[in-house]
Amino acid sequence: MDFQITKNYPCSYLPGQLARSRIAITNNTPDTDAYAQLIQQGYRRSGNFIYRPDCELCHACIPVRIPVEQFHPNRIQRRIWKRHQHLQATRHSLHFDPAHFDLYQRYQKSRHPGGSMDLDDQNGHEQYRNFLLQSTVDSFLVTFHEDQQLRMVSIIDQLPDGLSSVYTFFDPDVTGTSYGTFNILWQIAQCHHDRLPYLYLGYCIKNSRKMRYKANFQPLQLLVDNQWQCRETCTTI
Repeated sequence: MDFQITKNYPCSYLPGQLARSRIAITNNTPDTDAYAQLIQQGYRRSGNFIYRPDCELCHACIPVRIPVEQFHPNRIQRRIWKRHQHLQATRHSLHFDPAHFDLYQRYQKSRHPGGSMDLDDQNGHEQYRNFLLQSTVDSFLVTFHEDQQLRMVSIIDQLPDGLSSVYTFFDPDVTGTSYGTFNILWQIAQCHHDRLPYLYLGYCIKNSRKMRYKANFQPLQLLVDNQWQCRETCTTI
C-alpha cells in the first residue's frame, strides 16, 4: 500500500484555512480487514476514497471513537433516547432510493446551504452515489421511519472491532427532535447488541460547531501520538 499527499485545498470545517490529505493508494481493492487497520491509524472513508488529514500547520482534526462498554448516557441523552423510541429502524444493503435522495437534498439545503454537496438534481445524483453508495468494505444503510414517513438515513461500515459511522442525514423540517444524537445512541446500542467494543465517529474538531458535538459522548477516545486515549474534549493538549 502506498500513500500520497494532496495539494492544499480550502478547509471544509475551519473558514480561511487550507487543508491537505494523505491518501491510501492500494494495488488491489481494499477490503474490510485492510480498512480496519487503516481506521485504527486515523483514516476514514468517503465512497471509495480512503484518507486522513495531513495538514502542515494544523492538527485540529482528531480521530475519535466511543468505547461502548464504558459509555453512560447523560440525562439529556437518556431523554432523547426515550423520546425517539417510536422510530422504526430497518437495515438494508447500499442502494439508491429516490426518497432517500430527496431527504438528502432537503437536509443539505437546510443544514449546509451553498456547500459542495448542495447541488442540482443532475449533479447531485452522481455525487450522492459516489459519496454514500460506493464502498469496497462491508457497509449497510439504515432507514428510520415514523409511521410510514422517512425521517432519517444512516450509512454505516461494519468492522471487526466495531461500527464506523459514515454519514447520517435526516428530516430538517421536523421540530422538537434530536435525530443526530439519537442516531449515535442507536449505533452504540447496536455495538452492544453485537458485542462490538467501539463506535468510530470520524474526526472531532474543537473549533467547528458541526464537528465538536462528538465530545458530548463520554468517555471519548482520541487518537493521540498513535495511541487511543480517553479525553473529555476534542484536543490533544
